[in-house]
Amino acid sequence: MDKSTVYFTDFRCSIGNGQLDKLKKLCIAAGIKDIDMEGKFVAIKMHFGELGNLAFLRPNYAKVVADLCKEQGGKPFLTDCNTLYPGSRKNALEHLDCANLNGFNTVTTGCQIIIADGLRGTDDVEVPVVNGEYIKTAKIGRAIMDADVFISLSHFKGHEATGFGGALKNIGMGCGSRAGKMEQHKDGKPAIDEELCRGCRRCARECGSDAISYPEKKAVIDYDKCKGCGRCIGACTFDAIGNPNDCAYEMLDRKMAEYAQAVCHGRPCFHISLVQDISPNCDCHEENDAPILPDIGMFASFDPVALDQACADACLNAQPLPNSQLGDNLASEGWECHHDHFKDSNPNIEWKATLEQAEKVGLGTRQYELKKI
Repeated sequence: MDKSTVYFTDFRCSIGNGQLDKLKKLCIAAGIKDIDMEGKFVAIKMHFGELGNLAFLRPNYAKVVADLCKEQGGKPFLTDCNTLYPGSRKNALEHLDCANLNGFNTVTTGCQIIIADGLRGTDDVEVPVVNGEYIKTAKIGRAIMDADVFISLSHFKGHEATGFGGALKNIGMGCGSRAGKMEQHKDGKPAIDEELCRGCRRCARECGSDAISYPEKKAVIDYDKCKGCGRCIGACTFDAIGNPNDCAYEMLDRKMAEYAQAVCHGRPCFHISLVQDISPNCDCHEENDAPILPDIGMFASFDPVALDQACADACLNAQPLPNSQLGDNLASEGWECHHDHFKDSNPNIEWKATLEQAEKVGLGTRQYELKKI
């Protein structure tokens, strides 16, 4: 496969030329206007940030992308899927409230916001994974698959389970419905917290496998019947049900790459990543630690694999920041340096597996040419 082109611009701005102008010029140089959007629905997949987290992308960036789509006759909407864990984005109503509180609304972004997998995270479509090794059909939020054009707008940062979160994680994990997220997080099946369970039986009514009973006024899951769809997690309003298998490292990385392939295959796609506020962990946390690396810049490409590789390479070449998780680890007495900023920040991760698997299933290539704008 030939090298893919990745376009880059740093965050330096002269007077009268701001970062939003640079983002627009970057997208145009990378070819966003080559996509036929006339009269078409355009899904812009991004992360609205957990309440309390301040590292997520500002809504101003989303407006630049939405405005470019509208200039081309497209009908853009911002989208994400509900989370698997209890938090401020576990159902569509709370998710929309969270987005609004973090600054994302029709005024600030110039387009509507749709939670792709519906009210409880159960509105999904099974999408074939071409060349899939671990996943044969991915469970993707319906609104994302209903779109004619797909754009990912990602905050590139560290991540405690996957090493970094960039385009492939934003697409693969982010576009999975609750059942899709369960499938990626190992062979996940939900668990009951008896102290929080109130015996309301809502989860049993939602269960499609008749796997939940109440022998002693507390929910009990029959794992021989349970299919791991995660519907009960969305049904519980008391956060009494969760997924205990939240980390699978290499297997998680590879499944996530195959989910990303399912989302992108067979339709026009474009990908943007902003490498700034590089926190060590995911924006799904209700807090964000100090950045582990300095802000680097904005990247864009038609190839999400090359894009992630370029962003990762830029981070690996950057100087670690003191008074950060990475800086503290490297300064610790006896620390065994991995010469890998992501692994030195979170030692148990295997981030290269994501890129390897994405390339293997034909989503893109890790070989790229970087063009600075």
